[in-house]
Amino acid sequence: MNSLEIAKTWLLPPFDEETQKAVQNLINSNPKELDDAFYKNLEFGTGGMRGIMGIGTNRLNKYTYGQATQGLANYLHKQFQDKKITVAIAFDVRHNSDTFAKLVADVLTANGIYVYLYKEFRPTPELSFTVRNLKCDAGIVLTASHNPPEYNGYKVYWNDGAQIVPPHDSAIIKEVRSVEFSDIKFNGDDSKITYLGAEDDKKFIDAAVENTSYLKGKKDLKIVYTSLHGTSIKILPDALAQAGFKNVFIVPEQKNPDGDFPTVKSPNPEEPEALSLALKYAEEQNADIVFGTDPDADRLGVAVRGLDGRLVLLNGNQTNTVITDYILGKWKENGKIDGKQFIGSTIVTSDIFFPLANHYGVKCKVGLTGFKWIADLIRKAEGKEKFICGGEESFGFMPSDFVRDKDSISSILVACEAAQEAKNEGKTLFDKLIEVYSKVGYYYEELVSIVKKGKDGAEQIAKMMEEFRSNPPKELVGEKIVKLDDYQSSTSLNLITGQKTTIDIPKSNVLIFFTDKGTKLACRPSGTEPKIKFYFSVQDTLSSSDEFENKLSHAKNKIRKIKEFLEK
Repeated sequence: MNSLEIAKTWLLPPFDEETQKAVQNLINSNPKELDDAFYKNLEFGTGGMRGIMGIGTNRLNKYTYGQATQGLANYLHKQFQDKKITVAIAFDVRHNSDTFAKLVADVLTANGIYVYLYKEFRPTPELSFTVRNLKCDAGIVLTASHNPPEYNGYKVYWNDGAQIVPPHDSAIIKEVRSVEFSDIKFNGDDSKITYLGAEDDKKFIDAAVENTSYLKGKKDLKIVYTSLHGTSIKILPDALAQAGFKNVFIVPEQKNPDGDFPTVKSPNPEEPEALSLALKYAEEQNADIVFGTDPDADRLGVAVRGLDGRLVLLNGNQTNTVITDYILGKWKENGKIDGKQFIGSTIVTSDIFFPLANHYGVKCKVGLTGFKWIADLIRKAEGKEKFICGGEESFGFMPSDFVRDKDSISSILVACEAAQEAKNEGKTLFDKLIEVYSKVGYYYEELVSIVKKGKDGAEQIAKMMEEFRSNPPKELVGEKIVKLDDYQSSTSLNLITGQKTTIDIPKSNVLIFFTDKGTKLACRPSGTEPKIKFYFSVQDTLSSSDEFENKLSHAKNKIRKIKEFLEK
């Protein structure tokens, strides 16, 4: 059926009167919006759903949330027969998140499943912790992370506190797709809901502090922090205070939770503009360090004093590098490294983590993009090897395994410890980063995201990836491409010898090109946003801070030339 024909089916039961009226208005007055709202089913992917809120099969609404939850309920009953099934639910500050969370809870309880539901918005990492702490069978977070205000989402977690991976992801998708809207059980049973609040926050904060405390002594670090109108304001100020950091200044204009995110173009700490108010406030307060978190508080942006004393924003790889070095150093000091430990990374994250891990005598294990794959590495290694920490370039870090997702709360606590130790030595975190580069090599990365919205945008992104596969470049900035990794076909091709090897990582629509000089270009469509992403990476040596500016300029110039090549 075409979009109009599908839309007309929403003019009849089981759809309620309000929905039918809204659909009729679209049919009468907005054919373009109607087509985008009904041209496909909003995909329930390997981690859940993310999309624009509104009426239609390609939107998040009562019925698409209900369909996803009914499918999940059906799967849980097949997996956990003859037991009391429990699911924890949290939600962010976005419009309708609280309403949708209660709707999701109702569908679960209508299916005989018991629910732990947070009364108010909470950070995503707290939900991961709660699933583990309460020994739930699954967890759900309603969030669209750092997407624009019109978006919302639905992420599913398994009983280890990690987002779903095979075989559960595809099996749940199959169940969701088999649910007709008329199958959804909306009439919940409130007696099966237990509400969570401050006592549960305390358990999370206690665990966060316990798992990130390495440093003793004074903690006079001067911190500026912004929640970007999001959920971290519920937890982070209390967590910092409990960890001993009392010199904290919260950006006043961005303190209040607000699903419109009124002070930023995008509530994404990856974007420099999002932290502009925090940087200005930090200069007024003469702060040592700046932190910003995205709306669901799993990502963090960091700014520190650079070599010239001015505040400089770190990218995700730089933040992860300096925190990882600090944690590994503490493990080594405490005699906890014996070769049976590892750190986690992803295929589009900086390669610096390989020599850094080797420097400390641990392994660096790599998975696909997304922290669920780092959590999968942890799950597979349990009882054999110990996970220390892990991260990926998209401003996410996991400083321990008590949370099985990226966690800005705990990451900020350990970053403060690292910055405090540097301050005690008369240094900054940027100085510490330079020291890491001097030890293991200089690595510099940039990311370019191209937004392609709607049906046409999805087709353009697919065409771009196909072009890279069918006509791959032979060189980049004068450097010969010597290897091509295609994660969709699970093959690594040595372009010098022609030898093909199998990539032992689940399939994904990612291409990575490697040159003979260590330059790397990765291409992948985003799994959560209408974007195609290009990851650029170059490497060099660095013997001292005196060389840094020249090395940085050279790296940026090389990446600029690669961008110009791609634009041709």
